[in-house]
Amino acid sequence: MRAPAFWDAGVASVWPALLAPLAALYDAAGRLRRAMATPVRLPVPVVCVGNLVAGGAGKTPAVIALLRHLKQKGRKPHVVTRGYGGSLAGPVAVGYAHTAADVGDEALLLAAEATVWVAHDRAAGGQAAVAAGADCVLLDDGFQNPSLHQDVRLLVIDQAFGLGNGRVIPAGPLRETPESGFPRAHAVIALRGEGEWIQKLPVPPGLPVFTARLAPGIALAEIAGARVVAFAGIGRPAKFFATLRAIGCEVVAEHAFPDHHAFDADLVMRLVDEAKVLNARLVTTAKDAVRLPESARALIDVLPVHLLFDDPAAADSLLAPVLQHV
Repeated sequence: MRAPAFWDAGVASVWPALLAPLAALYDAAGRLRRAMATPVRLPVPVVCVGNLVAGGAGKTPAVIALLRHLKQKGRKPHVVTRGYGGSLAGPVAVGYAHTAADVGDEALLLAAEATVWVAHDRAAGGQAAVAAGADCVLLDDGFQNPSLHQDVRLLVIDQAFGLGNGRVIPAGPLRETPESGFPRAHAVIALRGEGEWIQKLPVPPGLPVFTARLAPGIALAEIAGARVVAFAGIGRPAKFFATLRAIGCEVVAEHAFPDHHAFDADLVMRLVDEAKVLNARLVTTAKDAVRLPESARALIDVLPVHLLFDDPAAADSLLAPVLQHV
């Protein structure tokens, strides 16, 4: 799905007002679901990394950063995710034979860091993780899913996009209102970017905010300064294109696709041919790379990004209930 333009703040449109009744129903259904739920409590701590908006807020890089920190501290974290875009309902541990069509792109990225369980039933996924030896669980997304008790609830917000037009789906990008979401959070991870318009976040007084940024990885540092054709099927492709420009790339063409777009061989080869004609390198994101046909991956450069906290002690603060748990 491609997010409609009127979801952005400052875009004039009649659609938000017209869709307001449906948005009210969506919000009411979410509130009722959470009110009636009886969350399953695991014998190990659960950290939920979620967001208030639909689409790319930088949640997956945040999960990876916290995973790495937990492993450095000697913990054995497993990840539970819904596996959006995949066909398997689970619970199933992601393995080498799985593809994005099976478990979704995010699950494949996370599986490079730790054991990942794809489970539409998050509680069942958490129980499977504990049975397999996890001493803590990171819940990738699920802030609005009440089936599993969450000891630490973190909201990731892209400051450049903020909360969009401030309305609930389908009138806007919000999964729930800030008035219902922020009080349940224990902290906010606010992603900033160079040269971006920073939207003031309506964070309640007393809710800790830890700022961070997405920094390009060094694995393909030779991309910096190159002439490139860029493509991405993520929540906000424009952010990827901006990152390329920020590291000095000359972006001679850019192609934005819907989030989780499935790239077939014909489309990829058209992009490869375009890059050849323009005498440029073809570049995409790590999240898109796992959805490419296997035969085409060697033809495309991948720019990985990593989440870096501005405060070196941020991860310890965010994960204190886990690190202190015996």
